Amino acid sequence: MGARADKIQQRVAELRREIEAHSYRYYILDHPSVSDAEYDLMFRELLELEASYPQLVTADSPTRRVGVEAGEKFQKVEHLAPMLSLANAFSARELVDFYRRISRMLGETAIDFVTELKIDGAAVSLTYRQGMLVRGATRGDGRVGESVTDNLRTIKTIPLRLKGEARIPEMVEVRGEAYLPLAAFEALNLGREARGEKTFANPRNAAAGALRQLDPAVTAMRPLAFFPYAVGYLEGGELATQLEALELLEQWGFRVNPRYRLHRSMERVIEYCRSYESRRGEMDYEIDGVVVKVNRLDYQRRLGSVARDPRWAIAYKFPGEVALTRLLEIHINVGRTGALNPYAVLEPVRVGGVTVRQATLHNEDDIRKKDIREGDLVKVKRAGDVIPQVVAPVVSQRTGAEREFSYPELCPQCASTIIRVEGEAMAYCPNTQCPAQRLEKLKHFVGRGAMDIRGLGQQTVGKMVDLSLVEDAADLFALTPEQIGSLPGFKEKSVRNLLDSLEASLGQPFSRVLFALGIRHVGESVAELLARNFRDIDELREAGVEEIASISGVGPEIAGSVRAYLDEPSNWGFVRRLRKAGLTFQSDSAAETPTPLKDKIFVITGTLRDMSRTEAKSLIQGRGGKVAASVSSRTDYLVVGAAPGSKLEKARNLGIEVIDEAGLHSRIEEGTDGG
Repeated sequence: MGARADKIQQRVAELRREIEAHSYRYYILDHPSVSDAEYDLMFRELLELEASYPQLVTADSPTRRVGVEAGEKFQKVEHLAPMLSLANAFSARELVDFYRRISRMLGETAIDFVTELKIDGAAVSLTYRQGMLVRGATRGDGRVGESVTDNLRTIKTIPLRLKGEARIPEMVEVRGEAYLPLAAFEALNLGREARGEKTFANPRNAAAGALRQLDPAVTAMRPLAFFPYAVGYLEGGELATQLEALELLEQWGFRVNPRYRLHRSMERVIEYCRSYESRRGEMDYEIDGVVVKVNRLDYQRRLGSVARDPRWAIAYKFPGEVALTRLLEIHINVGRTGALNPYAVLEPVRVGGVTVRQATLHNEDDIRKKDIREGDLVKVKRAGDVIPQVVAPVVSQRTGAEREFSYPELCPQCASTIIRVEGEAMAYCPNTQCPAQRLEKLKHFVGRGAMDIRGLGQQTVGKMVDLSLVEDAADLFALTPEQIGSLPGFKEKSVRNLLDSLEASLGQPFSRVLFALGIRHVGESVAELLARNFRDIDELREAGVEEIASISGVGPEIAGSVRAYLDEPSNWGFVRRLRKAGLTFQSDSAAETPTPLKDKIFVITGTLRDMSRTEAKSLIQGRGGKVAASVSSRTDYLVVGAAPGSKLEKARNLGIEVIDEAGLHSRIEEGTDGG
């Protein structure tokens, strides 16, 4: 048995070494040495071994990148050294002033500078002890940030253990920028748009939002990347220059942005900054400037800082990317909630490396305020937004042929009289049977995050409507193989796949069905709250606005929207047809399930033998209990599996009852709290 255990341990260590080596070549060197299939086989084998032998799981295992249990809140942590902000320069003159200022303070004229692209992401710090990543934190106020270690572990370009044997310090804090590549950002927004969710304004917001997810598994679904830019704290060693720091970070296994440069004069610095103003579209990440740093670290220490800005560095900020083009026409798009969204049809123009043909105009008030007219020469700004916006017209170029835009009084799709809600800038089509609304609602219904019906893309949905195969989502579940087969490109296999996908969607939980209905203001999280607080759709329909609004995270505006939706006869008829088709309109706990764990708070730690944590969490919640992420004085039970970690010690110190899987099942069966 001992020999077998040693062999398994050796295999686990070997797999980790191979996976880390292949990951380094893939993510850092961009030169993979094995196929994706070979990598996946190794990764799957490691996952299976760690599941069977949880005592072998370590903090630096590659499997830790896929996300661990969700937390309730972020712990505040103090940085080992302050994370300072940067003063800005907006012109070459201001860069020269910066040079003269530090030259005077140092009494030197020969000063070397390092320039680095200013990545538009979220600044974080990574603490390594004896080469292993032990903590990751947001910048916060510069002195105290929030611990997001498990979220940062999911980023493939952050090493869990520093490479190399030489110069691994006892403790080091690495500073850098977590960011979302542009291709990944656009894919993320396209997915959110398809699901009817609000899109992110720019990659920076998406990256920051990903880092602050309570569930690291959600962070892992957004392919964040990381560039280090400094060593903020170093124990047991000393560096001479910023250039040496960047080279050392590369030796440790980080992917350092390769576009940094050493300059012997401020003139060269200015040339570098100006060159990247016109090269911003070359990179698959957003940059908003160049960071200029004094290279020598002893000079940096002599210069010090003022307030929260170091005297030895400055950020040269680029002006926002703006292009000029002709606004041909203003059109109106009707969304699934009936909102009338104006947009500009433009003469095609390149902005930020992308050809733009349309741009958002936000709402009627925005058009009036900016005095935007059809035929205007306009300034269009992209600046990281997926959908560009019209900044302003060039009034001096008007010829008199431009046309003021008249917002329609009737819906352009169904001719219903539009309404305006007091306090809102948006106008709405009140007709829930409006063809445009119905199409957008149908697209939302089948999308990911809602019913997730595979094989029903937006084009297929549109074609179904064009061929009068469906009018609303309820019709989908009555489609025959012959009807589906009439769609362009659908053969026997694709027909069967779609029918199977429709059948599988009947198993979606109440919360997903609620979200799929497309109720205004009801996103995924609100749908989860409603499904958790109401047994079924009938109980929700009978609830008053105040009762719905009393749920934490809902509020009166959302409650009013839910109430209005369910009060509309056509909507309720739609719900009844969906229910008849077999969709789930009751919570998992709505059946007559006993609740022996009612109001008891559980924390789960370690690897359970017979079920996953997700399964254990569902079991507890289904019996009326609550599951928290961390142990506190309010915890009733700690459910312990193999390799429980620090939660076990904390529970013992607080006198909290510790049980295993058998103890959990026992309390459910007894219907008591064990006392």
